[in-house]
Amino acid sequence: MTAIRIGVLAWQVRRGAGVAAWASRLGQEVAVAAAAGARLLLLPEYAVMEAAAGERPDLAGELARAVAFAPAALEAARDVARRHGVWLLPGTMPFRDGARILNRAPLIAPDGGVAFQDKHVMTRFESEAWRIDAGAPPAVFATGLGRIGIAICFDAEFPSLVRAQVEAGAWLILVPSCTDSAAGDHRVRLAAAARAMENQCFVAMAPTVGEAPWCATLDTNRGTAGIFGPVDRGFADDGVIAAGRADVPGWVFADLDPARLDAVRTGGAVRNHEAWPSAPPPCPVRTPS
Repeated sequence: MTAIRIGVLAWQVRRGAGVAAWASRLGQEVAVAAAAGARLLLLPEYAVMEAAAGERPDLAGELARAVAFAPAALEAARDVARRHGVWLLPGTMPFRDGARILNRAPLIAPDGGVAFQDKHVMTRFESEAWRIDAGAPPAVFATGLGRIGIAICFDAEFPSLVRAQVEAGAWLILVPSCTDSAAGDHRVRLAAAARAMENQCFVAMAPTVGEAPWCATLDTNRGTAGIFGPVDRGFADDGVIAAGRADVPGWVFADLDPARLDAVRTGGAVRNHEAWPSAPPPCPVRTPS
């Protein structure tokens, strides 16, 4: 594997006019990143929901419209990836799977091929208010860039899920996110940085940002784009490889070299990746006496 340039986008939520407007904007954003030399591009969770907004905020109506146009949105994103010759995760989309609705991330190859990752652990909003169902556990994706994992927003907060991806060969974890508070942004961002630290891998995060009172799903969006790595020799002392500003839209780029991970895993000051316990140890209860 060779070094690649990755771009993560803090997506400013805007009022659109359906799939065509969203696809046009997606193409414009991808063109900017491709011109900057990025080969792998990450957009946020639920960014496509702006295209499902109606005349007034309506959770059920927005979800129904998004599910209806998800196949068309996916085809538009595949066309963008082919046109610019990039690996593209265009954010997540709600897809119907039988009687269930899943939050699903497509990873699109430069030739338009696609594979999917579902969100596995749902937030209270998704499960209680929106009725989105839990999908399959995280997998890894074999690409021309090596093996890559996807942990959708809340999934990144569970170490065992990301660890399974790293043990299956993922050197990079993509985290599309959508949070509506500064606390939510910090929670996902701290989790992404922790996963990079404890696995000595790279983790990239892309959020939605901005106010959208006309959209019940994306009414308030707080986030900070970031790319994280090990906290050890050859990397930044805080593990931050690149970061945007809080709640500010735009691309953040970084050049990532998998060989640097091999070097730190063998020659670092610590060996988090190697020292990971094979199973949780027993935890006895002791009483001071």
